[in-house]
Amino acid sequence: MERGAFSKYSWVDFAFSVVGVCTFLLDWGSDLWVAAEFYCHGDFLWFGALVALMLLSSCVVQMFSWFWLKYDRQLPEFRSDTGAEAVLFVDKVKLSCLLHVLQLGFLCRHISAIRQGFRVWWRKEEGSEYAVYLTHDLSMLRLIETFCESAPQLTLMIYVVLRNNKARTVQFVSIAASTTSMAWMVVDYHRSLRSFLPDKAQQGWGSSLVYFLWNLLLISPRVAALALFASVLPAGCAAAHFLLVWSGFVLWAWRQRTDFMDSAGGEWLYRATVGLVWYFSWFNVAEGRTRGRSVIYHGFMAADGGILLATWWCYRDHVTSQPYALPLILALPLTYWLGLLFKCVYYCCFHPTLWRPPGRLPDDLPDDLPDAQVSFRDFPIQDGTLSSQLLNKRMQHNAALFYSVRRDTR
Repeated sequence: MERGAFSKYSWVDFAFSVVGVCTFLLDWGSDLWVAAEFYCHGDFLWFGALVALMLLSSCVVQMFSWFWLKYDRQLPEFRSDTGAEAVLFVDKVKLSCLLHVLQLGFLCRHISAIRQGFRVWWRKEEGSEYAVYLTHDLSMLRLIETFCESAPQLTLMIYVVLRNNKARTVQFVSIAASTTSMAWMVVDYHRSLRSFLPDKAQQGWGSSLVYFLWNLLLISPRVAALALFASVLPAGCAAAHFLLVWSGFVLWAWRQRTDFMDSAGGEWLYRATVGLVWYFSWFNVAEGRTRGRSVIYHGFMAADGGILLATWWCYRDHVTSQPYALPLILALPLTYWLGLLFKCVYYCCFHPTLWRPPGRLPDDLPDDLPDAQVSFRDFPIQDGTLSSQLLNKRMQHNAALFYSVRRDTR
């Protein structure tokens, strides 16, 4: 494996960076539009809830960005790489801190990635490794932003529509923007992880489509069930449900001894964020076999979703919900189980590691689900060439947790 295999920056990477910042700005623009509509119509409760979600999401993302920036400044490769000193004002700590306090650090990362990518791809300048490094960090930050803001906001928008039994155009725009943002960020994150596959196994459009579908089919009914549950009970009940489930997920992440951040405070922030992601979707965070953890998680989510839908069915307004009640109560569980089916199909037939040429892997790798841990130290390509390369260890760590390879038994 050549050294450049892991660091080559292409026009596709540049396009993803541009589309990513456009999606980010569109999502925030639609949020501000919805917030203004709520305020102008006197819906101060929805206005406050939406603004609170936007601020919470922004603060979490800025905190991750700042933690990573502080860590990256300590890396000799980061400081010496071409163009790194000019990105995000890395040599001006106070200015960088101020940008993050003003909630502009994430946007500056987007602009820096586009600037560095343009220099590498269009002008053919040096710094390809650092451009890839930036895009990897952005994909993780966008995923965090998606589940901290887009998923809760989508739940809120559906809840408001159900409570009012009507929807304005701006609400449909917000729902569409949040859904688009979620879908794009999940695909972008998956694409970023794939760059750490030891031999860059190719993935066609069919595989990407199946991956997109099973995530969409699992997340959508979860969001809808939460909105339906909240629409028939006081707000305190929905808040209590979230706090109870989220706290349990945070403790579960702690029990799995996650090791993603570089400080104790940062690690607890990561665990709290993982708990929020798990509230909507599965995300592997620990080494070892994950068959049991995956079964437990999806079993719990199916049971919890069933309880949410049963509660809504019992307490719903029978008159206003008559046109859509029965189709919803049948379609949402079916959609979730269909998502599980697509997930099995993806892992059995479309997973990139299934296409890796034989003879490239050691014989003692575990036979487990594709979410299981595979240490990249087990692969010879990590020896020598990549050790001196500017490699994003955070995303490499997540890729190792996400991908695994089934042992060749022939």
